[in-house]
Amino acid sequence: MAFKIASSPHTHNRRSTSNIMRTVIFCTVFGVAAQWLFFGWGTLIQILLASSVAVVTEAIIVKLRKRPIMPYLRDNSALLTGLLLGLSIPPLAPWWITVIGVIFAILIAKHLYGGLGQNLFNPAMVAYVVLLISFPVQMTTWLPPASLSAEPVSLIDSVYSVFTGFTQDGFSVHQLRMSVDGVTMATPLDTFKTSLTTGLTASEAMANPIYGAIAGIGWEWVNIGFLIGGLIMLKMRIIQWQIPAGMLGMLFLISSIAYILNPDGTASPIFHLFSGATMLGAFFIATDPVSACTTVKGRIIFGALIGLLVYLIRTWGGFPDGVAFGVLLGNMCVPLIDYYTRPRTFGHS
Repeated sequence: MAFKIASSPHTHNRRSTSNIMRTVIFCTVFGVAAQWLFFGWGTLIQILLASSVAVVTEAIIVKLRKRPIMPYLRDNSALLTGLLLGLSIPPLAPWWITVIGVIFAILIAKHLYGGLGQNLFNPAMVAYVVLLISFPVQMTTWLPPASLSAEPVSLIDSVYSVFTGFTQDGFSVHQLRMSVDGVTMATPLDTFKTSLTTGLTASEAMANPIYGAIAGIGWEWVNIGFLIGGLIMLKMRIIQWQIPAGMLGMLFLISSIAYILNPDGTASPIFHLFSGATMLGAFFIATDPVSACTTVKGRIIFGALIGLLVYLIRTWGGFPDGVAFGVLLGNMCVPLIDYYTRPRTFGHS
């Protein structure tokens, strides 16, 4: 009998890698639906484009490595990477942004390290950060929620915008970002940070119509959608509770302390929890079993470190959201965290 040693991810729930990846993909449906509802067809176009390019790129690289193609495609890891990156890219970003990002994620961040189970960093987040640094304008052109948009964008207009830069009627992406009152819209996190730099207080900044009941219009429901999907994964034991609890707990704690000390200059903890990519990061990205910590204590520390970094970057960093940077910086610390949180070997003092 041959003894087969498989690479990570390793789990104790008797599920195959392909089953785990497929379940994670299905659990994103709530967040995807909310993002499509509030930000239009571009979300689905980017997901479809990113997923297709990811699968094709995976097949080509595996073929070049002289490995059997179908076993690699059936594990659904490339499909999940494409989905996560597609969700992170603005709905009407140019098609070539998505193609470059996906190829970088699969080729450089995944297969350059040896493939699934060998990558040190989350491939989707590596690609996202590369795109954000290289193409900051295209990667920050999020549309206003549908209820605030001056120009509704249909499916055909979305396809035209992604592949040509203009709608059928000749509107550019910049023009589509206009709200009903003629103001160019930014994301709630970016708007809040900019408002504080102009001398407004937090309460004055939150009076902007872009904000809803607890966070930005649309974004609060997107986060609730990913929260629902994350709770389902916890119930099914697809992921462990320690990383989401550590990340969300630390983000809530540090933002609560800051809000108590300076309510006029900081956002509320609820705003931080339901803005940007918080829930997507906590449940679907930071919990990557390959690039995250493996010990119980280590996962809590890893999650808490990401939560702290997200708050620091959002508050004082040069980018409005810090989830991707927080995850990658946390990935760098995984070997050190795992080393100092290893369970003591039985029989050793």
